Amino acid sequence: MSQDLPGVPTARSTAEALDASDPLASFRAEFFHADAEQCYLDGNSLGKLPLATQASVASFLQDEWGTELVAGWGHWIDEAQVAGDLLAAATLGAGPGQTLVCDTTSVNFYQLALAAIASRPGRKTVIIDSANFPTDRYILEGITSHLGLNLITLDTDGQGGPGAVTVKSEHERVTAAALAPYLSNDVALVTLQAINYRSGARSELAEIQRAVSDVGAHMLWDCSHAGGAIDLDFDGNGINLAVGCTYKYGNSGPGSPAWLFVRTEIQDELQVPIRGWFAQEDQFVMGPWFEKAAGIRGFQIASPSIVGIRAVTASYEMISRAGIRAIEAKAALGTQLMIALVDQWLVPHGFTLGTPRDAHHRGGHIIIRHPEAAQIALALRQIANVVPDYRQPDAIRLAMSPLPTSFVEVWDGFDRLRTLMETGAYRDAKPETSRVT
Repeated sequence: MSQDLPGVPTARSTAEALDASDPLASFRAEFFHADAEQCYLDGNSLGKLPLATQASVASFLQDEWGTELVAGWGHWIDEAQVAGDLLAAATLGAGPGQTLVCDTTSVNFYQLALAAIASRPGRKTVIIDSANFPTDRYILEGITSHLGLNLITLDTDGQGGPGAVTVKSEHERVTAAALAPYLSNDVALVTLQAINYRSGARSELAEIQRAVSDVGAHMLWDCSHAGGAIDLDFDGNGINLAVGCTYKYGNSGPGSPAWLFVRTEIQDELQVPIRGWFAQEDQFVMGPWFEKAAGIRGFQIASPSIVGIRAVTASYEMISRAGIRAIEAKAALGTQLMIALVDQWLVPHGFTLGTPRDAHHRGGHIIIRHPEAAQIALALRQIANVVPDYRQPDAIRLAMSPLPTSFVEVWDGFDRLRTLMETGAYRDAKPETSRVT
């Protein structure tokens, strides 16, 4: 996966050479770029707009919804499953009939977490980590509080949480060895991120999955910051349960439908708490009792967002053409360039790297830490025309989104950041009123 940079990282010609040899370079032209001078390094939060999405959504609005009206449901009805199969083949390394594109990551996480816990009656312990995405932590806190279960929070970042236990961790990365002391036959569910949303660290997918399965517990992965950036290889890694979003490296748009994955072998075992009519075996009989549909449809709640699914389909068809292994390789090389520039340009200005240096231990984004990170992130947007994001308390996230982002765009963004620091111009940025960082 990793390879050497073809020259001196601080020379722009190195980034130009990387673009010239990039097998995915042509995909950049398949995206809408409103400002050619902007360095957009926030694809880990929201991906850029594919041109194919514009055409697909416009066609749907006029030629299907506008023309067919309610008759369109004759072929829309199962699109959550069709899009799920496409997404699984393109990014998850899993076969058909196991993935749905539906609802939000939070709803899907709640559904699968509670179903997994309920399938292990008598077990009273649930495990998460303190550096997990807030929604996952808050949902589990609510579930365990309501059910009277024991929630263990592996404290990997020092912020604690319900039932916090100190765990030695580098870059908030959870390993199978760090998890092992807390696994027992009382554990019903463990949930972690495939890629840490803040540090960009990659978990040991196969090793952790195996360790959790060995004690008879369920393992639920949140792949929101991994899907579309790395080869998740669900079949090879033995993944049984997972959720994720489509608007980051999936480039499917703000609020686009999320996805859930349930391996075929455990679909009959799990009973989701929200029993919607799309999960009913005889859906249009609309009978008095719920009978869960066989297969992955048994995990669907309600009518899917067809316009949202069209955006997902347009983007994941592009990802499928590009190939997830080539995407992962570019993400690794792009973040390697970032790290080299951090070392050469930014460490002298008080920055530290908060992401693993080993490409096998990270995803498509890095974080850099600085005591004035919030002010610097503002300056990047306001003064330098570079788009990062900021995460409390001192981190700036920067991403290589392999399809829309060029290596020169990365180099230019870091060069502008270096200039802000050298001149002190970052101090001129003005406070903003938006809650969004």
